[in-house]
Amino acid sequence: MTDLKLDGVRACVFDAYGTMFDVHSAAAACRDDLGDKADSLSALWRQKQLEYTWLRTLMKAHVDFWQITGDALDYAMAATDLEDAALREKLMSLYLTLKAYPEVPDVLSRLKDAGMQTGILSNGSPMMLKAAVDSAGIAANLDHVLSVEDVGVFKVAPQTYQLAVDRLSLAPSEICFMSSNAWDAAGAANFGFQVLWINRFNQPRERLPGVPKGVLSSLTPLPDIVTG
Repeated sequence: MTDLKLDGVRACVFDAYGTMFDVHSAAAACRDDLGDKADSLSALWRQKQLEYTWLRTLMKAHVDFWQITGDALDYAMAATDLEDAALREKLMSLYLTLKAYPEVPDVLSRLKDAGMQTGILSNGSPMMLKAAVDSAGIAANLDHVLSVEDVGVFKVAPQTYQLAVDRLSLAPSEICFMSSNAWDAAGAANFGFQVLWINRFNQPRERLPGVPKGVLSSLTPLPDIVTG
């Protein structure tokens, strides 16, 4: 339990990858194919996926997150000497059905029962997000699934967070935003959301502008924090 309380929240908006969905579950499902390189490939895949979003944003050379995900996988497979077309196809397919963290369905259900608006705000392309949400069976408890493709730039550009403000017709302070990515939590807090950093892996805080209102190890306490 936590004594943390957030006031004035009318909507809970979640980052998708790493926050609701386990980005390492694709490689984990291919552990027999990847052997002792599974963890290193998965970590590098994720690292490059994020780096490419930031670099392409700075370059003003936007492509959608599906392209980014494939490019990052190609790099990771080359770096780990695992280049194989069939294995690449398998990993990319699995990325569309990443496992949701176990607490996600119950948390969303409790928020909806309490009358809270819910949504996703993600770098993911619309196709990727629909596939993940449908696979996890959580669509009924999400009011909004928002992709940065609607603004053509990746987080942490302020216009990505403004997308939620515009679509939900709420002030930033009325939105509680959750991310497991410390850089995303910082960007969202700097924008003006009430932010909870879901620090699943006990990482150090980022030295960036924007301070979350609280740090949790999972989403489980969220309904009590925002609904009292």
